[in-house]
Formats: sequence, structure tokens, C-alpha cells
Amino acid sequence: MGGQYRITGDKYPRMRRNRGRRRIVLAVAASVTALGLAGWGTLQLIDVFTGGGDKASAAGTAPGCKTSPSPSASPVKALPEPGRITVNVLNATARKGLAKDTADALKKRGFKIGEVGNATKEYDKKVDGAGIVLGAKAAADAALPVLATQLAGAELKTDTRARPTEVDLILGKAYKALTTKEDADDALTALAKPAPAPSTKKDC
Repeated sequence: MGGQYRITGDKYPRMRRNRGRRRIVLAVAASVTALGLAGWGTLQLIDVFTGGGDKASAAGTAPGCKTSPSPSASPVKALPEPGRITVNVLNATARKGLAKDTADALKKRGFKIGEVGNATKEYDKKVDGAGIVLGAKAAADAALPVLATQLAGAELKTDTRARPTEVDLILGKAYKALTTKEDADDALTALAKPAPAPSTKKDC
């Protein structure tokens, strides 16, 4: 072109990039990134609420898992055998021969028999229940409960005696007979093996 619009010299005007277009591109990229993150988060929430997260890490608990008690092994209690327990059979009732008959039955079940006779004034005619198993404090978790398996409903009491293997069986007004041998053996087994302690079990 000529005239006043004629370009002269070796320098040409440089064309500048449109800054508005750059801003639009950046805005679009940011929007796409935000939408992608929102979609990923939505999928994670769907997995959580629909049980999609079936795979749990070895160290953790899978989503939705519940804990429930399960039995665990319990140690066997060391209890004295009937042959190591000396039983004094004392009659606190008005019925004659009751102590002797009971002592004979206990002897057949393996217990040692000590004194057989009437109860002392402290208990004579004053025991309303089936009977009382009386012994040393050290026998509270040993000889006393072992002998109590032979008489359902017997009351366990302790005194100041020194020998933990010597126990009194005081027969009361409600006494009729010893527990059957089968039931007594079952009670003794249950006494030696307490109920299992609860532990937690994962149910997924």
C-alpha cells in the first residue's frame, strides 16, 4: 500500500495474544477438574452406602462389619477332690438318724467323714433351709463349693477355723435328701470349668 499507510523500515508491529481467551481456557480447565473430583466423591459415597466397599484392608475392619461376642477357652479351676475333704455331718433338725444316713451317702461318693452328730446350739433347730456348708475362709472357693454340689440350695458360710479341707454340713429343716449323684457330678464338672468368657467376633 502506498501513501500515508505505507510501511517503511524493517520493524513490524508485534501481535499480542488475547488475554481474555487465556482466562477462558483456564476457567474451563478448572471446571473440568472440579467436576471430576465431585464425581469421584459421589462414587465413593455410593460405595459406602450400598456396600460396595467389600474389600477391607488386612489391618482394618470392612465397612458395615459388626462385632459380636464369641466364646473363648476358660481355664479349668483347681478344686480339691472329694477324697481330700473331711465332712462333719451335723443334724440341726428333730429327725433322728438323719446325720448318719447322710454321712453314709457322702462316704459312698468319695468324701471323708469326720464327726457325725447333732449341730451346736448356734445352729440347732435354727436352720430353716436345706442346710449350711460351713468352713474356713480359705475354703470359700475350694472345699465349700465342692461339698455344696451335693446338696441343692445349701447356704455357704465361713468361720475362723484353720483347716481349709475340713467342712461342716449342717442339715436344716427343709432337708430331704442329697442331690442325685448324676446331678452332683454335673454340677462339679460345671464348677471346675466355668462358663467361657465373652470375646469379640467380627461379622461382615
